[in-house]
Amino acid sequence: MALEKDVSPDFTDKKNEDGAGPMNYGNNNVDLEGDHTKTRFGSSNKSVGPRIAPVLPHLQAYDFGSDDSGSDVLGKQIELEADNAIKYRTCSWQKTAALLFSEYICLAIMSFPYSYSVLGLVPGLILTVVVAALVLYTSLVVWEFCLRHPEVRDVCDIGQMLFWGKQWAWYVTAVMFILNNTFIQGLHVLVSAKYLNTITNHSQCTVVFAVIAAIICWFASLPRTFSALARLATVSAIFTFISVLLAAIFAGIEDHPTDYNADPNSIIALTGLHGGEPTVTATPVKGTTFVAGMSAFLNISYTFIGQITIPSFIAEMKNPRDFPKALWAVTIAEVLVFGCVGAVVYAYTGNQYNTSPAFGSLGNEVYKKVSFSFMIPTLIFLGVLYASVSARFIFFRIFEGTRHKTSNTVVGWAAWAGILAATWVGAFIIAEVIPFFSDLLSLMSSLFDSFFGFIFWGVAYIRMRRVDGGVNWIHEQSLYGYMMLALNICIIFIGAYFLGVGTYTSVQSIINSYAAGTVSGVFTCATNGL
Repeated sequence: MALEKDVSPDFTDKKNEDGAGPMNYGNNNVDLEGDHTKTRFGSSNKSVGPRIAPVLPHLQAYDFGSDDSGSDVLGKQIELEADNAIKYRTCSWQKTAALLFSEYICLAIMSFPYSYSVLGLVPGLILTVVVAALVLYTSLVVWEFCLRHPEVRDVCDIGQMLFWGKQWAWYVTAVMFILNNTFIQGLHVLVSAKYLNTITNHSQCTVVFAVIAAIICWFASLPRTFSALARLATVSAIFTFISVLLAAIFAGIEDHPTDYNADPNSIIALTGLHGGEPTVTATPVKGTTFVAGMSAFLNISYTFIGQITIPSFIAEMKNPRDFPKALWAVTIAEVLVFGCVGAVVYAYTGNQYNTSPAFGSLGNEVYKKVSFSFMIPTLIFLGVLYASVSARFIFFRIFEGTRHKTSNTVVGWAAWAGILAATWVGAFIIAEVIPFFSDLLSLMSSLFDSFFGFIFWGVAYIRMRRVDGGVNWIHEQSLYGYMMLALNICIIFIGAYFLGVGTYTSVQSIINSYAAGTVSGVFTCATNGL
């Protein structure tokens, strides 16, 4: 296998005068494959437009030949992997769907009843559909970008390309990427410790349970390809669906939710609201603060937003054009499961008796433990998935172009295991320093999803349309084109709102929780069970 580390393309843009292809970057010709508007957006038959930039220097480990168009780069990648012991371009769309299902059909579903209790049922359901639609649209933008640039390995490469190949953009994206993934790993260490405390009635110090959870997750992270993880992903998604279905059923058939008090004049310690029968409201209850409402909205958004992993998944697909099949399947399932489970559990637990995650709202201890127990595969696997994405990001950059990446060497496996161990140590520290579920979801959503869920993809759309239309593209748009431009500018502003206002409300909610004494200390043995 011939490796060429010193490829250094000419970055001069020599677009034709009419603004269409072919473009030429040095000796690399980019042949456009038709007008992208001729086929339905999200169709596997979609025409692939031109690149927005040449192959980044650090992605040119392989000699792609004289043509760096999308189809040629993809073909070269598959061809060069043919004799490798470890092959990465092996995922079918079905396996990719399994990975997406395991990422989205997750524990965070059980924060929806709480979010609906704060926002009101009608606004909660409307926001569920709106956020799902925005994430579906921006995910298709990610897919289109990856079709044009199939050599990208993760969102960090895309970040550098979006901001004109600047090295600082890669480093900033990389820091956010690693922090986001490690926060998610930490969330799953935290909730795994919460589960172990719940199921064992706090038989051990919570720190011990967190260490046990981190070790189990590290071991489960060891497979090196997404194809190998796909079966575990399928099991995880199925068990999660059973878990949330049981929680909804148990909420409906049990006599009363947890901490139930029939006296309408009593005060429920959990929520500070009056007791009596569970109350369900179509709109937010009087006195709901902006911080509480924004935190509930961020909980919903976090559960849907997962575009950060999509470039990594597409980078291991045999046929990236099939990605929309997986995306549409998981989006439809998300809306149905999130909306139905959230509404049903909220209906039976009301505003007064709701917890996040909602397993804590179940008054019957057996019901609570049985439904929570079916969540075990997801408690482990979703953190594993993000750990694998992070480890792949680091590992590929250390061993790109060497046999340790593509063969079963001692050095390769030792490095892989060591990188994973480092991510899980970081996750353990986060779980102990930020020991609260709902506020951690909100903080993660505001800090990182602002970029990876919105800003990046609004910018990506504009950059791709600029390349499609040439220097005068903004003056030659149709009405539809201007509407789509306006939509993507709005998406960028939504991301900025998440970053600014969302971060403020998340931090303020954390401060309020500590002030109210509802959060245990850091590195504490005190139970965090439901």
